[in-house]
Amino acid sequence: MTDKQWHTLLSVIRREPVTPLPVGFIIDCPWLPNWFGASILDYFTNDEIWLNANLKAVREFPDVMFLPGFWSEFGMCTEPSAFGARATFPGNEFPHAHRVIRSIDDIEELPAPNPATDGLLPFVLNRLKLARPRIEEAGHTIRFAVARGPLNIASYLMGSTEFLTALMMESDKAESLLKKITSFLKDWIALQRETFPTIDGILLLDDIIGFLGEPEFRGFGLPYFQELFEKDVAVRFLHNDAPCRVSAPLLPEAGVNLFNMGFDVSLRDLQELTGRKVALVGNIPPRDVLAAGSPADVAQAAKDLVASLDDKTGVLFSCGGGVPPHVSSENLNSFVTAIRS
Repeated sequence: MTDKQWHTLLSVIRREPVTPLPVGFIIDCPWLPNWFGASILDYFTNDEIWLNANLKAVREFPDVMFLPGFWSEFGMCTEPSAFGARATFPGNEFPHAHRVIRSIDDIEELPAPNPATDGLLPFVLNRLKLARPRIEEAGHTIRFAVARGPLNIASYLMGSTEFLTALMMESDKAESLLKKITSFLKDWIALQRETFPTIDGILLLDDIIGFLGEPEFRGFGLPYFQELFEKDVAVRFLHNDAPCRVSAPLLPEAGVNLFNMGFDVSLRDLQELTGRKVALVGNIPPRDVLAAGSPADVAQAAKDLVASLDDKTGVLFSCGGGVPPHVSSENLNSFVTAIRS
């Protein structure tokens, strides 16, 4: 992210008018490798391909704020790997982390990972270290510490159904798991910030909160996000493209000041649900419109999105969620042109 883009993002969070209207997208392995012309496996295992794909994106779309920007990741396997999860990497499909908790009693024996040495985390950091000079030569800066959220990681370590069942049936043990993961995440975020002092934002991605009722989110989500979203960073960014009506009113209390959602709730409704205390990143349909629609379809959806809002401050115009596979350059350009005009 360039200095100009960073200051624009801060203006969005402060709900200051921005002209032209700002556009930003979360991009990572579901979209970037194939758009660049590489396989997902090549993207993960070749630092030059990873860097050139990201450089091409920022150069081809200079008016777009890509978040978190030069995201070093191994899909959903990144954080679970530190706990010993076996990772499967097909040639051109999304990787998958296999569960390590077979019994609720396994939680007590789960090790506390060292993010500096365990799993794929050292590879994530070292890739960024090696790429940092060229990233900065291109006018960009590493701005975000990034991690999957505690409930998301728990669902991979244990299985989604098993974890959600444990929340209801054996809440003490499920809470013990969340405490272990949150402690690890605090160390992982701190290590990223220590390695790259330019970091002044945290991005957490956690869709599992979308499957909790309000009492469950208050008990098993809110306290851990409050711990993780440090108050001394300028941007506290949460992604959840699962249902969000339950959690949205509690996001300010969680410390969130920037939120990327799905598309089942309108931006207008989310402005009300969050009390206009959280900046929003969204939210045309990513797959059915941004990927599968024509450029004209995308432009119309973008215009309708703008027209739906009486108050356009505090909004970074985007799709609902991250950029999905098969989005063309033409469609991205169509969205940008429609929003900025």
